[in-house]
Amino acid sequence: MKDTSSPQQKDFELDCSVAGYDYKLSPELIAQNPAVPRDSSRLLVVNSPTTGIETASLHHIFHDLPALLRSGDLLVMNNTKVIPARLYGHKSTGAKIQVLLLEERQHNCWLALVKPGKSFKQGTKIIFEPRQLGIMNQGLGIGDWEDSYPIKSPQLTATVLETDAATGGRLLQFDVPEGKSLVQLLEVFGEIPLPPYITASVAADDQYQTVYAKQPGAIAAPTAGLHFTRELLQKLRDRQINQAFVTLHVGVGTFRPVEVEDVTTHQMHEEWIEVPATTVEQIRATKAAGGRIIAVGTTAVRALEGAAESGNLQPFCGKTDLFIYPGYQWRVVDGLITNFHLPRSSLLMLVSALIGRQRLLNIYNEAIAFGYRFYSFGDAMLILPSAVGVGS
Repeated sequence: MKDTSSPQQKDFELDCSVAGYDYKLSPELIAQNPAVPRDSSRLLVVNSPTTGIETASLHHIFHDLPALLRSGDLLVMNNTKVIPARLYGHKSTGAKIQVLLLEERQHNCWLALVKPGKSFKQGTKIIFEPRQLGIMNQGLGIGDWEDSYPIKSPQLTATVLETDAATGGRLLQFDVPEGKSLVQLLEVFGEIPLPPYITASVAADDQYQTVYAKQPGAIAAPTAGLHFTRELLQKLRDRQINQAFVTLHVGVGTFRPVEVEDVTTHQMHEEWIEVPATTVEQIRATKAAGGRIIAVGTTAVRALEGAAESGNLQPFCGKTDLFIYPGYQWRVVDGLITNFHLPRSSLLMLVSALIGRQRLLNIYNEAIAFGYRFYSFGDAMLILPSAVGVGS
């Protein structure tokens, strides 16, 4: 039977199909280490409604950013801080295990992914030992560590409470000394978890944190912010390009592919966000003065748009499961700084909602042809409001 669908109908069907967000990437373009200095990474600029359709992108270096924005623009950044969420230990039988903390559900009770998963039944006790490298890096011996943390032996234990059906993970109740939190002990017991596609990195832990990281709780970095240096932030301020902060604690769901064929049926993972009143006031003042809101990263986008789900941006503290894909009606964000994202990911769909799916894939193909580096330690894109017809 002859296909009588219009091009517009076919585009809509692909927008709603996870297969429409696929692309091929050579493994050597997956960045294993960050650029040094941070702002020497490349910056692909989308500056016109025809970019990716009739015209090519502009190619810059990230430190060019002050000249690409306007005085009066507001950069909104995610100030979450990555915690050392990967832990190693063993069960009472001696079997070795690995744990990736996802989020704290109650005080010192965490949802975690565990390996190997099948053997973690209710009541299983896990014994963690200090990461020796972490202790050496801090110049602490075991005795010094015991003085710093009032535990009789350099061990940390947890008990499996139950299985979490949504993630396949486990709820772990950690045995932590009175007055302490697990987050305080992670510097000794945990390590920063790099994404699974980073397999040959020599990056230091602080290179997987933004220079403005402040609020501990993420298990992955808001990677668009990794390109900023303190010097670049000052240059932006000198040009009256202002900065505001939100918090979104990035979870493992950020990296997971969308697994349903119909994008519209995807259930987005929840992430904890805080959009403070001071940031809301800055955004309102910026818009009133004719300035533009440039989100630094998809996590900042989710925080801002999640806090505006009622129709108007309001201060907000809680969880959001907002899923942004083509057809979304934008309420706050005018432009975006973002890295290059995994195929079939919710992040790719979010960026497509701003400039269009096929157009974004065209731009990705251009980035691949020019040898841009992809994913967490990779290069960046700047989507200016003029590229989406907002605030131009």
